[in-house]
Amino acid sequence: MDLDFSKENGLIPAIVQHANTLQVLMVGYMNPEALQKTKETGQVTFFSRSKQRLWTKGETSGNTLSLVEIQSDCDHDTLLIKAIPQGPTCHKGSFSCFGEQEAKGFLYALEQTIHERIEHKQQGSYTYGLFQKGLNKVAQKVGEEAVELVIEAKDNDSNLFKNEAADLLYHFLILLKAKGETLKAIETVLQERHANG
Repeated sequence: MDLDFSKENGLIPAIVQHANTLQVLMVGYMNPEALQKTKETGQVTFFSRSKQRLWTKGETSGNTLSLVEIQSDCDHDTLLIKAIPQGPTCHKGSFSCFGEQEAKGFLYALEQTIHERIEHKQQGSYTYGLFQKGLNKVAQKVGEEAVELVIEAKDNDSNLFKNEAADLLYHFLILLKAKGETLKAIETVLQERHANG
């Protein structure tokens, strides 16, 4: 990656996106040393213009950004950093420096929570308990929730319908995990179908 650091006095803007949801989390600046440290440690590091030194995101708050991918723009003078945040990104406590989590983003964050509960074998977790019962039980639960949603669709109680829809979506995410698939993979299929008319 041959980057042009000459335009901004040795710095280039670095836009940070959530790796799963693509929501923009923050913008910082990097010099070559910050970029190198980010690559070496896997923790997003910037050059702080106010402190005039390298600054790893979360070094005092603990709200780090774990690196997933780095891309350069077409002019090689701006970076796009995809990362997974550990806690709020904004120093004011919000999910992003540009506001709170978006609705689409929450589904991906929920998928990540499901993944973590299962991978960490979180005892007492409904999610992990269902996953432990195996694929057939998870699939059966999705079927039950789908039937309940259809039943509620025939009635006029909007609140019950929305709750059943949420139950179905939650269990669908567990089924995706049980099958080794992701929400992004399903989204890609839909995007391909959309592109093909």
